[in-house]
Amino acid sequence: MIRRFFALVMLPAIVLAPWSNAQQSLETMVDRDLSSLVGTYKMLHAMPELSRHEEKTSAYMAKELRALGYDVTDHVGKYDNPEWVGYGVVAVLKNGSGPTVLVRTELDALPVEEKTGLPYASKVKTKDDAGEEVGVMHACGHDIHMTSLLGTAKMLARLRDQWHGTLVLICQPAEETVQGSNALLNDGLYTRFPRPDYALALHDASDLEAGKVGYVPGYCLSSSTSVDITIRGLGGHGSKPEATKDPIVVAAQVVLALQTIVSREISPFDPAVVTVGSIHGGSKNNIIPDEVKLQLTVRAYKQEVRQKILASIERISKNIALAAGIPADLAPIVSVIEGTDATYNNPALTERVAGAMKKALGADNVLKLDPEMASEDFCHYGLEGNKIPICMFRLGAIDPAKIAESKRTGIPLPSLHSSLFAPVPEPTIRTGVIAMTSAVMELMVK
Repeated sequence: MIRRFFALVMLPAIVLAPWSNAQQSLETMVDRDLSSLVGTYKMLHAMPELSRHEEKTSAYMAKELRALGYDVTDHVGKYDNPEWVGYGVVAVLKNGSGPTVLVRTELDALPVEEKTGLPYASKVKTKDDAGEEVGVMHACGHDIHMTSLLGTAKMLARLRDQWHGTLVLICQPAEETVQGSNALLNDGLYTRFPRPDYALALHDASDLEAGKVGYVPGYCLSSSTSVDITIRGLGGHGSKPEATKDPIVVAAQVVLALQTIVSREISPFDPAVVTVGSIHGGSKNNIIPDEVKLQLTVRAYKQEVRQKILASIERISKNIALAAGIPADLAPIVSVIEGTDATYNNPALTERVAGAMKKALGADNVLKLDPEMASEDFCHYGLEGNKIPICMFRLGAIDPAKIAESKRTGIPLPSLHSSLFAPVPEPTIRTGVIAMTSAVMELMVK
């Protein structure tokens, strides 16, 4: 049973004109609701669910959006595996003719045991898809995102005299496994529901002060590709290596050779990363194993750079094995297991959204940031070729005093996905609701 911390009720539209006066009223409305929004955040933080298992979180979001008067459809999403349940939620509010704007939040949490010590810290433990017991935590701030979306939904329902068009709110599952956006699109997101003219999202930042937002026109986040390599050999006794084909030595050579891809095959003007995050092989000191497994992550902005890196990984792996005398029928197996494209913020849309947020929050609180090599699956809502303009902006979530102390001492703050990541709820949520509401109003203002 999910405890409901506050009742979101449909209120009469408030007549506020012109927009400059409405802005002041928006801040007043958010401040009035901030305590209940923070209560919702703490509740969501304490009840995280893993990717593709967001049953209770999805039901809660659907219930709250229905209470606001939105036309809500739940259980949206179609995965490659038909046994997986789609826990996506799509909420639509039509308000006359005008543009259609999509706003997305994520529902899922991470298999991380929380160590923040907060009174509302997650104590949830569950079994992951491999059957292992894991702690679960909103270590990426999706609870902040959900709360901000609910606050935005409430503000826009109240301010519907000030905008026209169709608002589509998306509660997306399985972002952490970069499967959720495609699952929604595969289930007819843009055919069963209004197709957007613009798509917006926010993401909290672990290195930006609460009360501030950041924006990046153009490439914002990189593509991400997970690659598995199985180096196969001929095992045997450790005392007689000449009678074997040692996959551990080959794997070591492959790891080092992969580092030359970015430094010697990719232009220095094209950011890229190749990281070997895991290597496993062997079982005992004096046994040469039959195989070694490597797990890689590949990051790039341009699709052609991404494809060049993947081709180089396969070429290097197979040719090093061949040079070591490993038979062709035991060539390394290189598999791409998951990935997502780069997030490209439409420059015109991003500048327009940034302008609206500067008016709402003050120019000093809206910063132009550098791109990052982190990845997201929000990019897919723009469709291939950026057919639908999208914009994801950053939401500051950290106590300014802690950021100042980190700069002074050189000790880094906990990052996203850390068991110690702890946003400051009040200013973060307040800023998120004001920023997103202002962005939507800018695109749909009468």
